[in-house]
This record gives sequence, C-alpha cells and structure tokens, in this order.
Amino acid sequence: MTRDAQRSKVYDAEQLVRTIFDRADEHGVRSLAVVGSQITLPIERRFASIESVQSYCDRVLELNWVQEQWPVRPITVRARAGHQAAHYEVETATLAVPLHVSGKAWALRELVVLHELAHHLEPAGEFAPHGPEFVDRYLDLIDEIVGGEAAFLMRTTMLDCGVRIG
Repeated sequence: MTRDAQRSKVYDAEQLVRTIFDRADEHGVRSLAVVGSQITLPIERRFASIESVQSYCDRVLELNWVQEQWPVRPITVRARAGHQAAHYEVETATLAVPLHVSGKAWALRELVVLHELAHHLEPAGEFAPHGPEFVDRYLDLIDEIVGGEAAFLMRTTMLDCGVRIG
C-alpha cells in the first residue's frame, strides 16, 4: 500500500459537498450553479439505524454493475461510539459508523456510507486509501447511485481542492 497523500484534500472536498447538501435540505433550494453549469441536487438518503445502513450496503453490493466492476464480498456494519469519523476496517470487512456526534447523526448519510463502500471495494490493499483509484471508485458509486449531478458537484469540488482522480 502506498502513502495516503491526499486524504485531507478528499475530506475537505467531502465536507464542502455535505455542507451544500445540508443547506439545500435546510432551505429547500436544490438548484445551484456549479462551474458555469446549472444543476439540481438529488436527495441524499439519510439512515435511521445501523440496520438501515447494513440493508443499504447489502443492496448496493448486490447491484449487477457493482459485482461486474469490483471484487464483492459481504460487509458488516457496526456502531462506532465516541468517535467523530466513520471508518472501514479492512481485516474484518466492517464499516464502523458513529450514531451521534454532538447530538447529530452526521455520518448516517449516503455520501459517508458510499465513501466507506469505496474502501470496501478496493482490490486487496493495492492503492493508497484515498488515492486517485479510490476517488474514481467513489465517484462512480455516487454517479450511479445518488446521481450524475451529485457526482459532478463532488468531482468539481475535489478538483478545486487539488484531489487527483483516477
């Protein structure tokens, strides 16, 4: 495995995009201009429990195009108490997600879960955890599952943050 040189850039871009989605939900305005293009943000799924995240992950991994593109194995979802970040545990194929941080369930959302699934779908530790190959896989998941507009927003934000893709 190589050095995780662009981790903070990926996280910065994701935080910006999650904030845009949060503001769209808060204000009910889903139309915005992004680098000269007018887009309408799709609805990002939110989850109520570990069980609903597990069900979502199982359904994503059952998609034919996912199985054709990457090595698929089962994933386990568990609660992660007392930490601010979701993470993926390679050894046990486990997605650990905090239920609440400062009274908010910020990690129980589709973009966070797809980020962790992109780690899960990596071929056996061949690449840096947040390297260009990971980002490409993550953007493919967003594009096909959340929608092209969400992927466009994430891609342009990542490029603005200096993230290398694919």
